[in-house]
Formats: sequence, C-alpha cells, structure tokens
Amino acid sequence: MPRLAGVNRALPRGHLLRQDGSMETLSSKPAPVIIGGGIVGLCIAWHLARRGLKPLVLEAAKEGAAYTGNAGAISHGSVAPLAMPGVLAQVPKMLMDPGGALHIPARYWLRAMPWLLRFVASARREKVESAAIALSALLFSAPDRHREILAAEEASDLIREEGQMYLYRNEEQLAKDNASLALRQKHGLKVQKLVGPALRELEPEVSEDYQIGLYLPDHGSCVNPARLAAVVANGVRRMGGEIRTAEVQAILTEGKRVVGVRCAGEDIPADQVVLAAGAWSARLLAPLGLKVPLETQRGYHVMLPDAGVRVGRVLSPADRKVFISPMEDGLRVAGSVEIAGLDAPPTEARAMLLLDDLKKVFPKARTEGGKIWMGHRPCLPDSVPVMGPVSAWQGLYCAFGHGHLGLTGSAPTGALMGALVAGEKPNFDFAPFAAERFS
Repeated sequence: MPRLAGVNRALPRGHLLRQDGSMETLSSKPAPVIIGGGIVGLCIAWHLARRGLKPLVLEAAKEGAAYTGNAGAISHGSVAPLAMPGVLAQVPKMLMDPGGALHIPARYWLRAMPWLLRFVASARREKVESAAIALSALLFSAPDRHREILAAEEASDLIREEGQMYLYRNEEQLAKDNASLALRQKHGLKVQKLVGPALRELEPEVSEDYQIGLYLPDHGSCVNPARLAAVVANGVRRMGGEIRTAEVQAILTEGKRVVGVRCAGEDIPADQVVLAAGAWSARLLAPLGLKVPLETQRGYHVMLPDAGVRVGRVLSPADRKVFISPMEDGLRVAGSVEIAGLDAPPTEARAMLLLDDLKKVFPKARTEGGKIWMGHRPCLPDSVPVMGPVSAWQGLYCAFGHGHLGLTGSAPTGALMGALVAGEKPNFDFAPFAAERFS
C-alpha cells in the first residue's frame, strides 16, 4: 500500500527507465501531477503540455481566485532579498506605526518568531550575495519567457513595456535604498535617476512632494494578472493538459518514490509530482520529513475602476512600500505585509490604508468604488524559492516560495521545471534552491 508521507534519471524525451533497465514510453505512464494552479503551477503545466506530456493540475481554489491579485509587476532586476541590513533597520519603526507597511498581530508573534529569526540571520553579507546570485540566475530571462508563452497564445497585449519607477521625496530617503540598489545594479539592473522636472516629464500628475524618481526602463508589467492566468490555463487545455478543482490532502509514496496524491475521495496515481501550492506547500512536505520555513506574507490590493489620474507605468513610492499599477480595467494599489498565518480572515483596515498611500502620491485621485482583495505571498527567509528535485523522494519536485516575485518568476520557473520533469537537462544549478538547504 502507498504510504502518506530522488529524482528520475535524465532520459531521452518521452521515455521512462524501468527497474529491469528497459524503456517505456510516456504514453503508458500516469500524467505528471502539479499541485497548485497558481501562475507558477500553470506555467510549469504549459511547458509540460507543449512537450506532449498532458499534465494534470490540481487547484483547491476556484480558478483564478487565489493568485491573480498581485501588482502585475514584472521585475527581473529585483534580485536583492528582502532581508537586507537597511531593511532590518527600518522594521522596528514599521511595526510601531499602525499604518506602516509591516504588521504582525499580537496573537501571531510567537508563531512568527522562528521565521523572523531566520529572516534576520539571512541579512548577513555572504547570504545576501548568495541569494542575489541565485535570484539573478532565475529571473534574468523572465521578460523573454513571458513573451514566449504569450506569443504562442496570441496574447502579447498583456505585457506593458513602459518600465517602472521608484519615487523618493529627497536624497536622504533615497540613501536608505543604496545597498539594495547597488546590489541590483551589480547584477545588471539598468537605472535612470530623474530629478524634479525630468520626473514630471514621465509622470506629470505625481505629487510635488516626490522630487526623485529611479526609472527602470527594462522592467514591465502585466495589465491583467487574472486574464494572464486564464490565457496560460487555456493553453494548457488546448495542448492536452487538464486543470481540475481538487484539494490535495497528501502526497503518496512507496519506498522512496512518489506514487500519487490523495484528494478528498480519491487517490490519483502519478510517478512525477510537482509541488507548486504556494503558501500551502510546506504543509504537504512536512509528512515527508522536510521542514521548510515557509511563511505567508498577506498582501492586499484595492482596485479602482476610475481613479481619475494618469499613471504611465508601475510606480512605487519608497516611503509607502506599495505599488500603483495601471491595469486594463482600472488602477490597482497593492502592497502591505501582514504576517498573520494562512487561516485568519482578511483585515479590511489594512486594505483601506492603501487608499491613503495613493493619495500621498496622487492627491486628486478618486477612491470611490474600490474593490478589496487579499492574497498569500509564500515567503522564505532568504527570499530564494524552493525549486527543483527533492533528493529523498524519486519523482517529487518543488516550485514554491517566490514571495513578492511570483508573477516575475513564474515563466522562467515554468521553462526550467518543464524541462526538468520531462527528463531533459536544463543548464541551471538547482542546488541553491533545494528544499534540503533548511535542514
């Protein structure tokens, strides 16, 4: 009997190695199962389906409900981890401010403390540099990988290539980000500093209180993350894959190999399982003996159908820690970090603070008719996702923990994991992303 709880050898595409050394074709083996239908899981499924492997995606939530509320930023140069010394210095002030960008309810402090201690430890110089190298290797191809999928699905209009801009009130405020900025530039980020009138040329309606803009010309954005997810999902189906609403309760194993997944009322056989369940992934890994310090940073957005201001690109005021994103159906203000677990209900007051943030940047903005959303960012202390094969369990792969860069990292993760699960040998070092690094 399978019990609840390596990696398949690299083989020619379309074949599996039996124990007796003979080959069998993929058509006679169960479809690869992907746990999680967020944008990361969908991109993996897309690349598998393109190879003819007919993946099965299992998503617990209503399609598109759980993962399409992000700011839409595609930020392949954002390789600086969240745990930077400069950020740590600002944390106490954020926590003391009821309207600050970071909030941890008193009831959750003890639960959050082990993760927070790991987060602080990750701010050491050598760990920061290692994280940046890993993130750079993963993210550098993100724009091309997104274009690849959307061109094939005839939906290239989903990507807006007008750059992004960080806004600062003065040089003193800008200096707080110097370390992060230098690290990003070291890994290839292109930045143009705009002061006063030069800033206003690109964003004429931004408040005069902001005098400095850092313009990132190579960054872009998605104008509708929900439509993006639907486009990728439709591509998976078109190429023979399946997306099914089902809550996975456990990963089934036999010996040291994966044999399927258990859902409510049924067991689904599979000898290849990709765990891409976002913030819920650690719960499924724990019975297999893998303890991953995954925390949810709950993020909010307010979607305004008619804000009455012109916004040319994704803007991020450094003092407010939010993203102001022009979308095809309105203006989205997204941000906030609330560490409060997976099960607590949304805190509406946290979402409403985003309207104050918007007013600081665009004093004339209209805030009526906004719709509120809350979602879970799966965050690891070092900001490096868990990705690749799990050495202790043959046929088990992971792809979760992308944190604030889930949309950016989804397409390159999909390309790498699709190749890996198909038995190819992608030119990529998965070691820095291994789940076992936390053991």
